[in-house]
Amino acid sequence: MFKLSQLFFRSRNQLTQKRLFVEAANDFQWLSGMSTQAGLSTARQKFMPDGRSAAKIFAPYSIYKGKAALSASPIPPTFSKLESGGFRVDRRGVIALTFWPAVGERKYDWDKRQTFALSATEIGSLISLGSKDSCEFFHDPSILSSNAGQVRKSFSIKAHDNGGGYFISLSVVNNILKTNNRFVVPITTAEFAVMRTVFNFALPHIMGWDHYTNQPPKSVDENPPKVASEFMATEWDR
Repeated sequence: MFKLSQLFFRSRNQLTQKRLFVEAANDFQWLSGMSTQAGLSTARQKFMPDGRSAAKIFAPYSIYKGKAALSASPIPPTFSKLESGGFRVDRRGVIALTFWPAVGERKYDWDKRQTFALSATEIGSLISLGSKDSCEFFHDPSILSSNAGQVRKSFSIKAHDNGGGYFISLSVVNNILKTNNRFVVPITTAEFAVMRTVFNFALPHIMGWDHYTNQPPKSVDENPPKVASEFMATEWDR
């Protein structure tokens, strides 16, 4: 057992106790289709003359170890159109982590996969981990339905004792199907560095901020947006 500072103990307890249910409440239904498609990452893609893809692209980051495999894929947000014009985020994006067990040497059972959807806040906790830190998250995919409490998911990252990597684990208890699955994937410092980098890159995209910052520039003759005007009034005119 490694020793952690008093500050880290308080931080870990807060992370452990805070259940971010709503942000991943529908990950069973939402990610079921994605998980099947994620295996098509190496499929041949057709591209249009301008270089854009004519088909959806899948590019998961996958890690294969002796007892289980882990794959991470960003899921973008969905938008709804406003009657007043423009769009707003309807459903926040996530980074979907998919685990599936090994059934032999370099053989894995994709049909027994389980998923865990990391929210923006949970991603922030993950990418801020130090070499001796740990964190843990809990989800109830059926929190908004009559089956609340029947499925419990526990995801954790724990540092190696020697500081040379992490153990990433997922436990899924499903009282409806009478199943109890647990996956443990050890990752190296280099593999975690890749995850940290791509998660940092994906974060503004799953929040929809890339769409906001890539809007066409407005003409100086156009009226400034109402929100911008209100912000200027409250922030700068005092």
